Amino acid sequence: MSYIGKQPTKAPLTASDIEDGIITAAKIEDGAVVAAEIASNAVTTAKINADAVTGAKIADDAINSEHYTDGSIDTAHIAADQIVASLIADDAINSEHYTDGSVDTAHIADANVTTAKIADDAITAAKINNDIISGSTELATAPADTDEFLVSDAGTLKRIDYSLIKGGGAFEKISTTDLGDGSTASVQFNTLSTDYVDFRVVVTGLETVTHQEVFGVYVKRAGQSSFDTSSDNYLWGAHGMTANGQISADETGDTILKLHSSTLASQSGVNGASHNFIIDIFNPHDTWNKKFISSISTFTEGTYGRNAAQQGAGYRNSLEAIIGLEFLMTGGTMSRGVFTLYGRKQ
Repeated sequence: MSYIGKQPTKAPLTASDIEDGIITAAKIEDGAVVAAEIASNAVTTAKINADAVTGAKIADDAINSEHYTDGSIDTAHIAADQIVASLIADDAINSEHYTDGSVDTAHIADANVTTAKIADDAITAAKINNDIISGSTELATAPADTDEFLVSDAGTLKRIDYSLIKGGGAFEKISTTDLGDGSTASVQFNTLSTDYVDFRVVVTGLETVTHQEVFGVYVKRAGQSSFDTSSDNYLWGAHGMTANGQISADETGDTILKLHSSTLASQSGVNGASHNFIIDIFNPHDTWNKKFISSISTFTEGTYGRNAAQQGAGYRNSLEAIIGLEFLMTGGTMSRGVFTLYGRKQ
């Protein structure tokens, strides 16, 4: 081939051989521009087609909150069960966010349903446990007059003072002494409360150690520290019946107020022998009359070992108030028996 001028060499074109701006897109083969040919930071936003950046093109953990448009993360873009407690702001959950009926027992902390949370008239009988009474603290003494009870007044709950429902004039239990099975010299009641006018001592199943002894009582007068045990100032009388006939006795100056006229049998003297007394002390607090003590008794008498029934009464010959009682045998001790003290209010 002939040439005009210098014959071209067969060397590749270099960048300096090509004028600026003469290579158009049509001159570039499809797929010929690879990553190595693209300068860093040369692909600008304008060069990227809409929807051209897929998930595969985004590096893991590359998108942070600064790249989200405010409000752009809607429900559809949150995976199920991905909102954990740490992602919820404090106090952000209000009642409007709860599904009706969704707050069950398991979601309420213990001791958090306070009085203010319970609607009036919401506690029905079905909500009250059966042990609401038996599970409460025991009141081991008789209620005070101002103690209160709940009653249903024609279907309406109301409170009522004990003073309005207690039996008028009835004896109230104060204390009990059980001798058990042993040997007891005496039973003392050292406090006769002025809350009561009269007193009663019930003695049940009394058994004596010594055969053919007598059961009696000493008193303690106001201002004394001990019981009257040595003076001859007790006056008493008793009358009754046994299977062998009448029995009676009295004394105008004894050292003890005896509660029956015949002796009592012991278990060793008469098999199964026992004795029972109801003893009344009338207004021991007054200071203008002698203080009578009366008794009704059923017992096994010691002479013939037969049953006996008797009534008796007596007093300590003085006007001072009585503040204590001591029950005992005139000889020997008591092996069994229960002593219960009662008081009667005006």
